Amino acid sequence: MECRPLAFLIGLPFALLALVLSVVGAVVWFIGFVSIELFVPLLHMLHRSCEFGGKPGETSVKIIQWFVDLIPC
Repeated sequence: MECRPLAFLIGLPFALLALVLSVVGAVVWFIGFVSIELFVPLLHMLHRSCEFGGKPGETSVKIIQWFVDLIPC
């Protein structure tokens, strides 16, 4: 009679690897979820404060036009 390993012994390392990867994925997902929940309101407030500061869109267009005017033809 041949010695055959049981199927669960062959699959055990893969099951443990899957378990570890799922736990790591859950931790990364939780950290990302919490950080997004904290930083999105902060970024929204920062955006609102920039709007009051001088309309950054118009300022960047003026800077680009000034830079293009400096290029000799």
